[in-house]
Amino acid sequence: MTNKTKAKAYWKENIRYLLILLTIWFMVSFCAGILLKDALNEIKIGGFKLGFWFAQQGAMYVFVILIFVYVRLMNKLDKKYGYDE
Repeated sequence: MTNKTKAKAYWKENIRYLLILLTIWFMVSFCAGILLKDALNEIKIGGFKLGFWFAQQGAMYVFVILIFVYVRLMNKLDKKYGYDE
Protein backbone atom coordinates (compact mmCIF):
# COMPACT_ATOMS: atom_id res chain seq x y z
CA MET A 1 0.00 0.00 0.00
CA THR A 2 1.52 3.33 -1.03
CA ASN A 3 1.58 6.36 1.22
CA LYS A 4 -1.04 8.15 -0.90
CA THR A 5 -3.53 5.27 -0.86
CA LYS A 6 -2.86 4.69 2.83
CA ALA A 7 -3.55 8.37 3.57
CA LYS A 8 -6.77 8.31 1.52
CA ALA A 9 -7.99 5.18 3.30
CA TYR A 10 -7.08 6.72 6.66
CA TRP A 11 -9.06 9.91 6.00
CA LYS A 12 -11.99 8.03 4.52
CA GLU A 13 -12.29 5.96 7.70
CA ASN A 14 -11.75 9.06 9.86
CA ILE A 15 -14.56 10.94 8.09
CA ARG A 16 -16.84 7.92 8.49
CA TYR A 17 -16.18 7.90 12.26
CA LEU A 18 -16.84 11.64 12.44
CA LEU A 19 -20.14 11.36 10.58
CA ILE A 20 -21.35 8.52 12.79
CA LEU A 21 -20.41 10.32 16.03
CA LEU A 22 -21.85 13.65 14.88
CA THR A 23 -25.08 11.90 13.90
CA ILE A 24 -25.32 10.39 17.37
CA TRP A 25 -24.70 13.80 18.92
CA PHE A 26 -27.33 15.40 16.67
CA MET A 27 -29.88 12.74 17.56
CA VAL A 28 -29.30 13.23 21.28
CA SER A 29 -29.06 17.01 21.34
CA PHE A 30 -31.55 18.10 18.67
CA CYS A 31 -33.98 15.21 18.36
CA ALA A 32 -34.17 14.14 22.01
CA GLY A 33 -33.79 17.65 23.42
CA ILE A 34 -36.05 19.54 21.03
CA LEU A 35 -38.11 17.45 18.60
CA LEU A 36 -39.00 14.56 20.94
CA LYS A 37 -39.10 16.67 24.09
CA ASP A 38 -42.85 16.38 24.62
CA ALA A 39 -42.88 12.60 24.22
CA LEU A 40 -39.84 12.18 26.47
CA ASN A 41 -41.33 14.46 29.13
CA GLU A 42 -43.81 11.68 29.91
CA ILE A 43 -40.89 9.77 31.48
CA LYS A 44 -39.41 11.03 34.76
CA ILE A 45 -35.95 10.25 36.09
CA GLY A 46 -35.01 11.52 39.52
CA GLY A 47 -38.05 13.80 39.58
CA PHE A 48 -37.11 15.52 36.31
CA LYS A 49 -38.77 15.05 32.95
CA LEU A 50 -36.55 13.13 30.52
CA GLY A 51 -36.95 15.67 27.68
CA PHE A 52 -35.85 18.47 30.00
CA TRP A 53 -32.88 16.39 31.19
CA PHE A 54 -31.69 15.72 27.62
CA ALA A 55 -32.02 19.39 26.71
CA GLN A 56 -30.17 20.62 29.82
CA GLN A 57 -27.60 17.96 30.69
CA GLY A 58 -27.92 14.80 28.64
CA ALA A 59 -26.55 16.28 25.43
CA MET A 60 -23.46 17.54 27.25
CA TYR A 61 -22.81 14.17 28.87
CA VAL A 62 -23.19 12.38 25.55
CA PHE A 63 -20.87 14.90 23.87
CA VAL A 64 -18.13 14.29 26.45
CA ILE A 65 -18.55 10.52 26.10
CA LEU A 66 -18.33 10.87 22.31
CA ILE A 67 -15.03 12.76 22.68
CA PHE A 68 -13.54 9.82 24.59
CA VAL A 69 -14.96 7.37 22.04
CA TYR A 70 -13.42 9.42 19.21
CA VAL A 71 -10.02 9.46 20.92
CA ARG A 72 -10.14 5.68 21.33
CA LEU A 73 -11.21 5.14 17.73
CA MET A 74 -8.50 7.46 16.42
CA ASN A 75 -5.81 5.73 18.48
CA LYS A 76 -6.85 2.41 16.94
CA LEU A 77 -6.97 3.97 13.47
CA ASP A 78 -3.51 5.50 13.91
CA LYS A 79 -2.09 2.10 14.87
CA LYS A 80 -3.88 0.41 11.97
CA TYR A 81 -2.31 2.74 9.38
CA GLY A 82 1.05 3.21 11.11
CA TYR A 83 0.59 6.85 12.19
CA ASP A 84 0.96 6.12 15.92
CA GLU A 85 4.56 7.30 16.22
